[in-house]
Amino acid sequence: QVQLVESGGGLVQAGGSLRLACAASGGIFSFYAMGWFRQAPGKEREFVAGISASGGSTDYADSVKGRFTISRDNTKKMVYLQMNTLKPEDTAVYYCAANTGRRSMATLRTLYDFWGQGTQVTVSS
Repeated sequence: QVQLVESGGGLVQAGGSLRLACAASGGIFSFYAMGWFRQAPGKEREFVAGISASGGSTDYADSVKGRFTISRDNTKKMVYLQMNTLKPEDTAVYYCAANTGRRSMATLRTLYDFWGQGTQVTVSS
């Protein structure tokens, strides 16, 4: 069983930055891929960024490429999402997710089997 706890959300003006963090417990953290997803009101939960178990491979949604960076620290069992140049359309609840079935990163939501409770990010214009 894997538990995930996100932190770092908040209210920021457009153009600003936030860094989300996700603390993992349970399982062998360095063996599984991780991802960040987000869900805005009235919309489907969507992939934002993913990272492989080793941290050597990453992928991003087109909407955040060049602005967001995902990283992980396997010694601390942490995964991060650095968000720069934030836009009002980035407003959403952000979720950390674990894909314990594979080491390579994935974009499909259905491949992730453990989820955090989410953290709200609000970007004002």
